[in-house]
Amino acid sequence: MKGTWKLKLRLWFSMLVMFGLVYVLIMLAGNFLGFRGFYGFYAISGLFVLFLQYIFGPKIVESSMGVHQLSEAEAPELHQIVEELALAANIPKPKVGISNTMVPNAFAYGRSKRSGHVCVTRGILGLLDHDELKAVLGHEISHIKHNDMAITTIVSAIPLICYYISFSLMFSGGGGDNDNGGAILGIIALFAYILGQLIVLFISRIREYYADAGSVELGCQPEKLASALYKLVYGAARVPNQEIKDVEGTKAFFLTDISNARNEINDLSQIDFNKDGVISKEELDLLKNNQIKVSGSSKMMELLSTHPDMLKRIKRLADMN
Repeated sequence: MKGTWKLKLRLWFSMLVMFGLVYVLIMLAGNFLGFRGFYGFYAISGLFVLFLQYIFGPKIVESSMGVHQLSEAEAPELHQIVEELALAANIPKPKVGISNTMVPNAFAYGRSKRSGHVCVTRGILGLLDHDELKAVLGHEISHIKHNDMAITTIVSAIPLICYYISFSLMFSGGGGDNDNGGAILGIIALFAYILGQLIVLFISRIREYYADAGSVELGCQPEKLASALYKLVYGAARVPNQEIKDVEGTKAFFLTDISNARNEINDLSQIDFNKDGVISKEELDLLKNNQIKVSGSSKMMELLSTHPDMLKRIKRLADMN
């Protein structure tokens, strides 16, 4: 795919920054606890945790989402679309699955291009037409093609290590100056945790833009992906809050930010010009030549979101039209 070197550079640079944060924290914590000669041991322990996250991450996603692998007999249309897109992306055909949640969405996961999985939720079936579904699956196939899932899975565990270090230091005890030193280091680790989370969110948003572009490069129509995104936002907004909460822990893998769906509806109303619930090619052409108005609250929400602002995403698709 074109231009993915920038994505890879950002992913690897972010990962190096995150590893640097953890190593500095381990070094400071080792000095504080008197284990100055064990930096290598702690670094290896941290790498082992990340290795476990890499190995078991896909199984955790499958378990938490209740994924059922679909045979070709069970879902011939899905398999045919995935096979065509995988051929266009020049990757092995991913396994196809379905999650029982009624939250309409799709996601991809796996450790590499050769172990990729594409999954749709039960809630997306019947919501999208054939070309919209193909555009959505093209987005997910692009995640596998870009191999951004593995790095995201690894990096997402690093802030948790910072949080554990922060919690351990702030409540380590010991009395006197030792307590003060531990509290200070704990606060530093807490800031590292917050910074790490912001970096993870940044990575997640960037990879969504590239996957949108990847879907178009695979031959999917920009207006069909835009229309699918539009429908998924409205679909998620209609789902009961409890169902959203049940899958919120894995929303970074989804095509859209299901937690923010209700907030995005107002902004999206300005792009469905005829109010028919579909984004047509003509509407996307109009959007291409118009300025969008993203509310201040939406801009703030985006900084704390796993996904880019939906209005900005669809505007970028308009520019590809």
